[in-house]
Amino acid sequence: MPSNENQIDPIQQLPNSSTVAETIIEQLHLWGVKRIYGVVGDAIFGLLDAIAKQNKIRFISVKHESVAAMMASAEAKLTGNIGVCIAQMGPGLANLINGLGDAYLDKAPVLAITGQSPLKKIGTPYKQLINQQQLMQAISGYSELVVHPDVAVVALAKGIHTAVSMNTVAHLSIPTDLFEHITYAQPHQPVKKKPVFHRPEQFDETVSIMESATSPMMMVGNQTRTLNPEIQKLAAHWGSGIVTAYGAIGMFANDFPFYLGGIGEGGNPNVTPLFKQADVILAIGTSWWPAGFSPVATKIIQIQDNEMKIGEGMPTDHGITGSIRSIITILNEKLQFHTPNEEWINQICGCHQMWSLKKESGNSPSPISPSSIVNAIERNITKETIIALDEGDSTLWFMENFKTQCRAILLSQNWRTMGFGLPAALSAKLTMPENQVICITGDGGLGMVLADLLTATRYKLPITVVVFNNGKLQMEKNKMTFKGLIAEGTDITNPDFAALAKACGWEAHIVKDENELEKLLQLAQTKQVPMLLDIQTAQDVYPNYQSE
Repeated sequence: MPSNENQIDPIQQLPNSSTVAETIIEQLHLWGVKRIYGVVGDAIFGLLDAIAKQNKIRFISVKHESVAAMMASAEAKLTGNIGVCIAQMGPGLANLINGLGDAYLDKAPVLAITGQSPLKKIGTPYKQLINQQQLMQAISGYSELVVHPDVAVVALAKGIHTAVSMNTVAHLSIPTDLFEHITYAQPHQPVKKKPVFHRPEQFDETVSIMESATSPMMMVGNQTRTLNPEIQKLAAHWGSGIVTAYGAIGMFANDFPFYLGGIGEGGNPNVTPLFKQADVILAIGTSWWPAGFSPVATKIIQIQDNEMKIGEGMPTDHGITGSIRSIITILNEKLQFHTPNEEWINQICGCHQMWSLKKESGNSPSPISPSSIVNAIERNITKETIIALDEGDSTLWFMENFKTQCRAILLSQNWRTMGFGLPAALSAKLTMPENQVICITGDGGLGMVLADLLTATRYKLPITVVVFNNGKLQMEKNKMTFKGLIAEGTDITNPDFAALAKACGWEAHIVKDENELEKLLQLAQTKQVPMLLDIQTAQDVYPNYQSE
């Protein structure tokens, strides 16, 4: 008789038992998961079957696993809740790596579940079998191989808690034969995060440092987007300018005189000299510290929601952790009678005026200048619009020229992967279907994820994709040229994006002049189908590249 000593025999299901796959779904549901992104593979058949038999969590089937992981990352960035993706063993997991790397470096809580070979095949030369934990080591805070049905829920609960509490990637490898086995282990209730309670006197040292400043500055990150009124009040009390970290633009209205735009290569070029004069910087919800744009000698106060983030990415003299909203409320109370430096405020307002009036202009109406495209987008959105940015030259032009408020900016801030824009836009529309969603991408970035135009059609997601089409990897071309190098590989061959999008069920247009662009952006707001605008874009050289 063949040996079955390495097998776990299924047992009759009893009232207090369920399959491992069913338990996984229930555990995810308890944590508020509404969607799982992925691609079908035989090592996760059992999990997919369980998903199909319930209606608490929806499976979003995409064309490529990297898109699934980027969508999970974008959802986590947008909501602050955990994003989930699943994939086949071997190449499925390998394809997830790009999106998981984005989540890991941007500290977005994401859970990845991948199938693994049957238990009795682990350690053999089985197809697609690799050590998944070794592969995931560099881009996860937790990765575990599950080897028994009753361990699955324990490992899953720990993985979710790790991802959420540490803002990281968690990963589980589950042997394909384990999904359908019975477990008596019950799902764990989510661990409630205990709030950090602050007493006003705990802020005496912080306030003392802030009151000593004669040229204060605040640098705020995406995490503070919902705290706009409180931050504006603090800026007024303290007499501080506000700059936004990479990707945090669109948080403040252009008429707020203390707002100076972004800092860094894609930011307001006028703000750097002023920012370098700051003697105290209050960094709120960000670890962004752009080399070459920041003061060398300054006191830095960092406010974060997690102690692990203090001092990461930037030099820090004084750190505070807890509810960022509560911390800012206390600081406002403490500083309400502070007398700010009027001379410094005048410099801030002067810098704001220079920046707010600045508009890039192209040399000709066709092809359209990148700055003109951004200006047209700015005129055709609302404060509730979500903008998904790809990586590349289009992002820099957007960041320098965009000067209005929006609901959220989604981008690959630290991983900086091309192809992020479309998956992020798809995820945003699934997560917040009532909001206008615009993807801004280059022809190079869109070319990497073209197949998932069909995902928008499949799930009826009326997003707008704006393509900066100049037939080049423009950023790479310009930077190589600046360094005296031959720009090899920067000319690209594009399809007819509009024709291709139409074949995928989209409405699509080739756009050659600004008037046509304006009309189509207005039309896109009323459409119930996805729309792609293939914009013939001038090869303008971005004026503020920095050598690295």
